[in-house]
Amino acid sequence: MDNVRFVDTTLRDGQQSLWALNMRTGMMLPVAGQLDKAAFDAIELGTPIEIPKCVRELREDPWERLRLIARKITETPLRAIHGTSSGFELFPHAIHKLWDERAAACGLTQVRISDCWNDPSRWRWRIQQARAAGLDPIINLIYSVSPRHTDEYYAERARAAVRLGVFRLCLKDPGGLLTPERTRTLVPAILHSAGGIPVELHTHCNTGLGALCCLEAIRLGMTIINTAVPPLADGSSNPSVFNVAKNARAMGYATFLQEAAIQPVADHFKFIARRERLRVGAPPEYDYYQYIHQVPGGMISNLRHQLRLVGMEDKLEATLEEAARVREEFGYPIMVTPLSQFVGSQAAIHVIVGERYQQVTDQSIQYALGLWGEEGAALMDPNVKDRILGRPRAKELGAWKPPQPTLKELRAKFGGPGVSDEELLLRYIAGKDEVAAMRAAGPPKEYLNARHPLLTLIGELSQLRDCRHIYVRKGDLSLQLAKRGS
Repeated sequence: MDNVRFVDTTLRDGQQSLWALNMRTGMMLPVAGQLDKAAFDAIELGTPIEIPKCVRELREDPWERLRLIARKITETPLRAIHGTSSGFELFPHAIHKLWDERAAACGLTQVRISDCWNDPSRWRWRIQQARAAGLDPIINLIYSVSPRHTDEYYAERARAAVRLGVFRLCLKDPGGLLTPERTRTLVPAILHSAGGIPVELHTHCNTGLGALCCLEAIRLGMTIINTAVPPLADGSSNPSVFNVAKNARAMGYATFLQEAAIQPVADHFKFIARRERLRVGAPPEYDYYQYIHQVPGGMISNLRHQLRLVGMEDKLEATLEEAARVREEFGYPIMVTPLSQFVGSQAAIHVIVGERYQQVTDQSIQYALGLWGEEGAALMDPNVKDRILGRPRAKELGAWKPPQPTLKELRAKFGGPGVSDEELLLRYIAGKDEVAAMRAAGPPKEYLNARHPLLTLIGELSQLRDCRHIYVRKGDLSLQLAKRGS
């Protein structure tokens, strides 16, 4: 049997799914070398959506993060994650291109590319610019459940990707919607259409079936699996590498994994989760309702917050039911960023206002105009489309075209010829003032962990309200720490 290989998602999708990208550079560096010893097929690391989080909240330079980790991970390919759009903004191609170039310069060698419509015409330019930057392009075939998303649909998209000259394909299931039964028909269809191009599986555990789907895919010949290291596995994250590897071996497969190198990584992040009170991934209960509304887990918490603000938190279930109706009327878009947010926000407005499509978001209008993909506008329910576009705001947005400034024009706008490429990207995405505040915060701080027991103990004691003095004595050394006012 083939060896099973694993792509590690801990530092990227694992922490995005469970820690909302709150993992600091100093938390990553102590275990980067251990991850490199584990014999992973690749390690996920950077994505443009981390830039606002790093700069505005963590006050850390995301480019320096990539460089520092690349110095410690020298044997395992590092992988970027990048789409044809960037979150909720239609970034100009010059920004996309420059990000790929800087990611490669920082030591990344692969990029996994998503398009929210699985649109081959939008893949083409991303593949070309990735290769020009020196990155091997991997195309995501984003999984969804609808009358449109059949096995033949995915087989046809796989063939289209292969014709574009990709390095690999990845069956990506961001909502954890894949089932073992569907895996049995879908995986052979994609593998056959891939014509020998390697195919990975990237699934989540929202419905509790992620690990089972991985094992079924392995049995069918898809032997590159994306997993995370606990406690950043399971829950809304990816399956646990320990669980999938153990069960794959029980099925008779071998793995290249060096699990002795991975265990210290798990211990390190368990310590951080406990100290920082961060979420620990756990296998969830099976939830069939997830297949009805298909709203991602992180977005459900956002909807709950929006409803709470208007005193309607008890309407969450009604909003999820409405999201299923809106999705059908929008032509069954894949529930992935940003399309899932467009559907969910419009559904929440319907529930809050009490009338369907009386009010619509600008994003719903842009969707109907085809700015977020011509496929969406073409597949939309004609009556709903007419209602959305038959308002003055639609005429305003219909006259707008996403600008495509050149790199020279962008540089002139954000600081002139003396601004580096990395600084330009940070200023464009996060804002000049925010970048200045990040610079003022200094370099990434070392994160104290179990390797520094005394410092950790002092830090914990200093947080106690009734602790005013700390005394430390060792041999002839005596140290007293006191809170101000003591």
